[in-house]
Amino acid sequence: MSKDKQNGYEEAGGRFFCFPKGSKRTVPLLPPAIKVENLTHVYAPGTPFQVTSLDNVSLEIAKGEFLAVVGATGSGKSTLVQHFNGLLKPTRGKVTVCGRDVSDKQAGRTLWRKVGLVFQRPEQQFFEETVFDDVAFGPRNMGLSRDEVKERVEDALRLAGLDPVQVGQLSPYRLSGGMKRRAAIAGVLALRPEVLALDEPTAGLDPQGKRQLLDRLENVRREWGVTIIFITHSMEEVGLLAERVAVLNRGCLAMIGAPREIFSRAEELRGMGLDVPVPTEIMDRLRAAGNPVPAGILSNTEAEEEIAKLLSGAAST
Repeated sequence: MSKDKQNGYEEAGGRFFCFPKGSKRTVPLLPPAIKVENLTHVYAPGTPFQVTSLDNVSLEIAKGEFLAVVGATGSGKSTLVQHFNGLLKPTRGKVTVCGRDVSDKQAGRTLWRKVGLVFQRPEQQFFEETVFDDVAFGPRNMGLSRDEVKERVEDALRLAGLDPVQVGQLSPYRLSGGMKRRAAIAGVLALRPEVLALDEPTAGLDPQGKRQLLDRLENVRREWGVTIIFITHSMEEVGLLAERVAVLNRGCLAMIGAPREIFSRAEELRGMGLDVPVPTEIMDRLRAAGNPVPAGILSNTEAEEEIAKLLSGAAST
């Protein structure tokens, strides 16, 4: 066995990918939008308040991928994502976004166009008097013409699920919670970013609002080919949309893989203080009781089908 394979690396297409021990070899099929190499981030280094938030994290995120980042509070999720648009710089290691090193000063001046970041509390991102002006701020600073700015604002609002005519002249602070979240996303989409990173995008929304927002995010990815990274505590959301899941635990990358694979390791997740989707939990309990049901069930539909099979089998005996 080669030294690289001993260390958990495998070669694919001339590049090496790192896989945490025990995870399935899931290799992004497209060139990476983001490459993280041995990233360590220390807050307040050399002081009594020094904290290591990320410790030697390596992963790649493919162009157009929908990646969920999960982990208990304090696991380093937000710290990781804030490196992607240059808000934070690595203490050690390297982060490459769209082919540019985020530590490079010249790259840092253009990263805001490449990577859009939506914070958990959208009101933190509003500073203009109207929704239109707030969404238009980025395009105007790109030096676009008035017509181009108007087109970008209207396109971004529609893609985020808002009517430009109805909300354009409203104060963003007068919008409902769900509409604020969409307006904040529109402000980022107006820049036409290659990567969209969202920190708890559905926090505080009712079930219908969550479903609508998630549908909009999937539309954005499908129509524009945007790479989407979203931090969430909702495992149901992970099962619905994510192509891969990165699990952080105490600043380290503990797992990465497809949702079905990750949730089949329910006991390990619980040991990190994480839940699994309700259908997965139900199937785990049925399996523990001796019923022949598969691991890694994600959706209500899948769970219903498996339960129907069990009931059908019981009725025929």
